[in-house]
Amino acid sequence: MTISELLLLLVTGILAGLVSGTLGVGGAIIIIPMLTFFLGLNQYQAQGTSLGVMTLPVFVISAFNYYKSGYVNVKFVLIIVIAFIIGSYFSSKFAVQIPEKILKKIFGIFLALMSIKMLLGK
Repeated sequence: MTISELLLLLVTGILAGLVSGTLGVGGAIIIIPMLTFFLGLNQYQAQGTSLGVMTLPVFVISAFNYYKSGYVNVKFVLIIVIAFIIGSYFSSKFAVQIPEKILKKIFGIFLALMSIKMLLGK
């Protein structure tokens, strides 16, 4: 690993942590583009790495701060976690079968649509 790769990884982690902790959105919107555009990972590697990164910090550390402040609905969390596990298992099995070019386009379209919805929504 080079110094420039290490610095890019550190910047990626800091940016993803800031966005995730501040806005509550997955760090994937930072991590995946950084890994693909600047560090040369393919879409599959970037998505898998992003999922691996977010496990401990998001589910334990960031959520705990919100929990301490009374902003976590534990009943909702438990129901969503069960559905999330099922959905992520089957979707990840499907995603690794999609050609990378198409997967990148799906990711980009999703981000664009969510951005438009956030900008124009109520």
